Amino acid sequence: MRIDRRKALALLGLGAATPATAQTAKLGIRFNHGVASGDPLQDRVVLWTRITPDQPGGQVSYRWSLNPIDRRAGGAKSGTGVTGPERDYTAKVDVTGLDAGRAYTFSFEAEGVSSPVGRTRTLPKGPTTDVVMAVASCTLFPNGYFNAYQAIADLPRVDVVLHLGDYIYEYGGPGSYGMNSAVAGERPHDPPRECISLDDYRRRHAQYKADPQLQAAHARAPWIVTWDDHETCNDSYMHGGQNHQPATEGDWDTRKAAALKAYFEWQPIRDPAPGKGLAEAGLRSFDFGDLAKLIMVETRLTARDAQVVTARDLKMVDGKPDIAAFRKLLDDPARRMMSPQQEAWIGAEAAGSVKAGHAWQVLGNQVVMARLKPFSPKAMLPPEQYAAILPGLRNRLPEMERAADMGVPTTLDMWDGYPADRERLYRVLDGAGARPIVVSGDSHSFWANDLHDNAGKRIAAEFGTTGITSPGAGEIAPGLDYGTVVAKANPEVLFNDQISKGFVLLTLSRTEAKAEMIAVSTIVEKAFTARAVKTFRVTPEGRGLSAPKAV
Repeated sequence: MRIDRRKALALLGLGAATPATAQTAKLGIRFNHGVASGDPLQDRVVLWTRITPDQPGGQVSYRWSLNPIDRRAGGAKSGTGVTGPERDYTAKVDVTGLDAGRAYTFSFEAEGVSSPVGRTRTLPKGPTTDVVMAVASCTLFPNGYFNAYQAIADLPRVDVVLHLGDYIYEYGGPGSYGMNSAVAGERPHDPPRECISLDDYRRRHAQYKADPQLQAAHARAPWIVTWDDHETCNDSYMHGGQNHQPATEGDWDTRKAAALKAYFEWQPIRDPAPGKGLAEAGLRSFDFGDLAKLIMVETRLTARDAQVVTARDLKMVDGKPDIAAFRKLLDDPARRMMSPQQEAWIGAEAAGSVKAGHAWQVLGNQVVMARLKPFSPKAMLPPEQYAAILPGLRNRLPEMERAADMGVPTTLDMWDGYPADRERLYRVLDGAGARPIVVSGDSHSFWANDLHDNAGKRIAAEFGTTGITSPGAGEIAPGLDYGTVVAKANPEVLFNDQISKGFVLLTLSRTEAKAEMIAVSTIVEKAFTARAVKTFRVTPEGRGLSAPKAV
């Protein structure tokens, strides 16, 4: 479909941003980062904006208003608040006492200057025919335009946007990740260095939120967000990260706290309840009437042990790799991605959802859950295709062939790196009698996966979303998508696309869960089209569910 950006912005009320911005030069107040809403419940929703004063330092008073879109009487809400430098001039309001399943517009005002207008809605209560979710992940600012966010904003219907992490990237500076893109010269990261301090993370969030296409998607519908690793640093875990060097970058807990503080300031996520830490506040669930429960998990910062790394942990004994010791370390049941408390909470949420009669239990999950075995490209590909493998992958071939020979997995930051924890999660879900639809981000590629436990029992269907802009493996040889090779090598993988950029549009009804993999035609040009490159459906089967089937 061809995107009419001007029409879409006018429909969402974002056209009002232009006169408001012109007025602010005189009044000293600007709304440079749009508006957003999030964490909708049946009686409440969080409203967000950021007020930019020309002369920061003092406090700024603001007023907010929320009005029903329908013509039924009653339901309007308004109030006032104050923000300042202690929260980077962001404003967040948890509006309560709303009607279930009702759509609203909202806006902010400060010193006579009005923000753009956003749309939001509460979750439905009782009988619910269907729910439409846009599932997004992995947004690398220098690598391309946020055309996929604009495509979300232009959808004829979207009830909620589910963002699974890597909303920002911490990298920065010349030569950093994404800076070889055709548009990186006009989209360098701010600050022009890696984010470490609170000010760094605040500036990075501000840069992303200033993008008009991201603003349009935030203004279109409420968001439910979680973080993955790049909101802190690459391959982060509870006590560190691959991209954190204590000797030069300081204490990890200090950096993690700064990153999370900026995240909660700049996202429309409900602030922690008294006595709960920031990381634990990522655990929450959402009921979509009698149809589905969304369960948001946290697998990065609350309990994850350090990743197993082949180069470090695969020891040599008598000149040979000690594969048995490596497998013992990898399979150690003491290694975790999530705490026992989180496992118990997921089980209770899933069991309560089944008892309530929900058709589906959706897990908002950061990294790919399917088991991916190592494979030999040389054994799988015809000789002419193997010979044509492009330089980007050719450099990795010896490593891949060696891993295949040893039977050692290479996707160790994913659930493959924590197989005992994955099996525990499967037991919890199966014990609850759930029909799980797992949605995953992180991998920069589309997935349709059929998930089984160690005994071979089908547990869940998984739909992975590609990146909004973050690069995938792409073609490994002319005309050959690496995803095609991955799918052929792995029984649980029914479809994998390592080229497309976009999002998953997940539609749930009583009779099916339908996942449309929506790709944009380009991220390096502003004019684009969007289309479904593949669609899969899952249906209930007795107490379980079917494998994903291509439509």
